Amino acid sequence: MTDETPILMERATQEEIAAYFTNDRFATDAGCVLLKGDKGYGLAKLDLEERHLNANGSVMGGAIMTLADFALAVACNVQQPPTVGVQNSVQFIAGPKPGTTIYAECKATKMGRRMGFYTVEVRDEAGKLYAIMESTCCRA
Repeated sequence: MTDETPILMERATQEEIAAYFTNDRFATDAGCVLLKGDKGYGLAKLDLEERHLNANGSVMGGAIMTLADFALAVACNVQQPPTVGVQNSVQFIAGPKPGTTIYAECKATKMGRRMGFYTVEVRDEAGKLYAIMESTCCRA
């Protein structure tokens, strides 16, 4: 693969995209599940369990961040050359409870030849907002 070779071509099915991202071991081992991926778009979910709690009994910010980063990885890599995050800024708005399913939806704000800018919102099924992540990514 060259630096300019897209990871998943335009004709990739959702099944092929999902299969590719099962190799994102940290996220998948944490329980993140890809629901949809496309150029500039990623949607993933996480069923919050006791393993996602911190010492205070709250859902750990790292669990929320892992889900957001997983959706970002999909949005910035499908039909693009290999891309990595270079800066993330996360605002935690509220704390979800264990047993909640949260969804991270990533949308491209701007996708350039070498840089991409993305916004990820983390919400529950009712639409309650838990976190917003703004990300800058660089193409390899």
